[in-house]
Amino acid sequence: MKIEKLEETLTLPEGVTATYDAVSRTMMVKGEKGELSRHLYTSGVAIATQNGTITFTAKKATMREKKMLFTFKAHTKNMIKGVTEGYVYKLKVCSGHFPMSVAVKNDTFEIKNFIGEKVPRVLKIKDGAQVKIEAEIITVDGIDKEIVGQVAADIEKLSKRPGFDSRIFQDGIFLIEKAGKTL
Repeated sequence: MKIEKLEETLTLPEGVTATYDAVSRTMMVKGEKGELSRHLYTSGVAIATQNGTITFTAKKATMREKKMLFTFKAHTKNMIKGVTEGYVYKLKVCSGHFPMSVAVKNDTFEIKNFIGEKVPRVLKIKDGAQVKIEAEIITVDGIDKEIVGQVAADIEKLSKRPGFDSRIFQDGIFLIEKAGKTL
């Protein structure tokens, strides 16, 4: 088995700039919607940015280095899409037994009267995600895919009832659209 050098390049779209700081090992991507940074480092993969392209290079392309190289490339693509288009996740409030209400207050998300509970269920919204409520549709949007996805998952998890048959007790908040893809 011959181990060869592997090199992958990404071309940046118009209006997007990227820099990689080798000392702090962070990738910075700036676009019209904002700026994202991420720590990207492993010993077998080198990253270079110049003239609107990002180059990922593995001198010894073993399986481990290939996996890390393509992981770094995927993370960078997600960052580029985030600063140009952004990410939007949509959830739907379904309440059949009790009329539940949801609200956003400052940086907290609150569910009241979930299955007749007297104490509201509360979630702190992470920085970098905005939550909007329109009737029974909850929209979570932002530029960082991981933060937006995690906030949407936390909201869905906030209304779970373990130990109950989900075919009968269908009350809750459920994900219906994930980064432009309907579920």
